[in-house]
Amino acid sequence: MYYSPLTYHEPLYRPPSEARSVIFQVTLGCSWNRCTFCSMYNSKQFRIREERELFAEIGAMSRTFPRARRFFLADGDALVLANSKLLPILEAIKRSFPQVSRVSAYASPRNLNAKSTEELKALRKAGLTLIYLGIESGDDEVLHRVEKGETAESTVRGLLKARDSGMRTSVMIINGLGGRRYSERHAVASARVVTRVEPDYLSTLVLTIPRLKTEFYRGFDNCFEELTMKGLLEEQRQFLEHTALQHSLFRSSHASNFLVLKGVLGGDKERLLSQIDQVLEHADQEYLTMTLHHTDHL
Repeated sequence: MYYSPLTYHEPLYRPPSEARSVIFQVTLGCSWNRCTFCSMYNSKQFRIREERELFAEIGAMSRTFPRARRFFLADGDALVLANSKLLPILEAIKRSFPQVSRVSAYASPRNLNAKSTEELKALRKAGLTLIYLGIESGDDEVLHRVEKGETAESTVRGLLKARDSGMRTSVMIINGLGGRRYSERHAVASARVVTRVEPDYLSTLVLTIPRLKTEFYRGFDNCFEELTMKGLLEEQRQFLEHTALQHSLFRSSHASNFLVLKGVLGGDKERLLSQIDQVLEHADQEYLTMTLHHTDHL
């Protein structure tokens, strides 16, 4: 029987690529928790866990998983912790797990921008090598309407600080977030932002509006029009077409995507665009006019 020495506070989330990592909750919930498209941590009140709990769990893990090599620091934004609290946690992980090769965490531009480059370098030196950022959109209007609390410039500034500190970055864009009205500007502006920051990893997923999330619709003046499958593909194509990346590993393999795309931007850019074109040309047109998700509208 599997036994975990960790006390998990559900629900628990992690990036798909952290499936083999030890998930270690250093905070609970999300310190922002206002994004209208997201319900991941609505059932939790944000709090920073007590140090005695955390170090006790690290000790227990070292006895149960002595050969663990990867750790993911949950929940939504571990980097909200001051370095005075986060560095001892990273050092304890490194001390208790000599074979650890990667520690990663979700991050937000605001938390990155709250730290100096020197502070981020200290975290990188202590073992935090990869951060995941859901930047969602590069368009300021869309970001405002979904209450992200960020702008294109704050996003770029935070990601460049992370890159300059030596951390790898994994960036996510939400396909369809602006609806039909803002689709083109959302795609083009998002491409502009990721081109400026050149993330190591880039992914897209498709908008899933939480049921009864009325504040999401209010943000769009109660007239949000979801994209059809065709619209999502066309937006995805626009986004990729306007990127000018050199080495970013791209994936649209999240469960919400109905077309899986994989490649390196820009070497595989033309192939990826061709794949989208083939679907747009040959797929059943009635099927493409459907919306991918059915939600409760006002």
